[in-house]
Amino acid sequence: MLLVFFFVPLILCFLLAFTNARLISGEPTRITGLDNFQRLFSDPLFWKSLRNTAYFAVVVVPMQSALALLLAILVNGQGRAKNFFRTLYFVPVVTSIVVVSILWRFMYASDGLINSMLQLVTFNAVQGTDWLSNTSTAMPAVILMSIWQAVGFHMVIWLAGLQTIPMDLYEAASLDGAGRWDQFRFVTWPGLKNTRTFILVTITIAALSLFAQVQVMTSGGPLDSTSTVVYQAVRAGYTQQATGYASAISLVFFALVLTVSLIQQFLTRDKDA
Repeated sequence: MLLVFFFVPLILCFLLAFTNARLISGEPTRITGLDNFQRLFSDPLFWKSLRNTAYFAVVVVPMQSALALLLAILVNGQGRAKNFFRTLYFVPVVTSIVVVSILWRFMYASDGLINSMLQLVTFNAVQGTDWLSNTSTAMPAVILMSIWQAVGFHMVIWLAGLQTIPMDLYEAASLDGAGRWDQFRFVTWPGLKNTRTFILVTITIAALSLFAQVQVMTSGGPLDSTSTVVYQAVRAGYTQQATGYASAISLVFFALVLTVSLIQQFLTRDKDA
């Protein structure tokens, strides 16, 4: 499975990145060297897509991880309704991202649910806007939907980490006079070290790989304000049929994600090891 779905495509991507290959073309494929990479680094759309991707990741990673931790703490109790709320928060995760994106696209419309709620709450003082057609609100709108859809998955991971912390530690801290904040600071947070490293890496990789929401909700618009590196690669490879150029974009993206992941693992490593 790894050979067929990972190593073979990776090798083909590396080889095609140095050619003029097209998806459907009668033109013979030939080696072009670094032409695709020179074209890529001189393409303003690539740098804009890279900035959009970085913007999405910088906002989503801390907000989604923090919200997921808060929800995990809230549903980690012994109340009767904990299973109900765990299921409620996890439902968006098991729902198709395409379906979720379509629903939120309708909600973001000028006559959609969000604007109707704003008008109701503000007594028509705020009329709202067509959120996905406005260059200043399109990416924040995608960010909000993405956090809502995926926060339940990381809540479950945080919850699993919370349940590995022995209750004896909380009892000892309580006997020593530690309040809830001190218990979180000196017991919960250190006990979640491995969990938070895993969550940080997975959320970052998922954020950098943003594609489905953009494809369904905005198609990279308006004015490329939501275009991402992955979306640009797919559009170049399938819409424009420039397979070689798309492979070059994919290689650069792979290098960027690998670099970010290695930096994160280095910064979160066990310094006592």
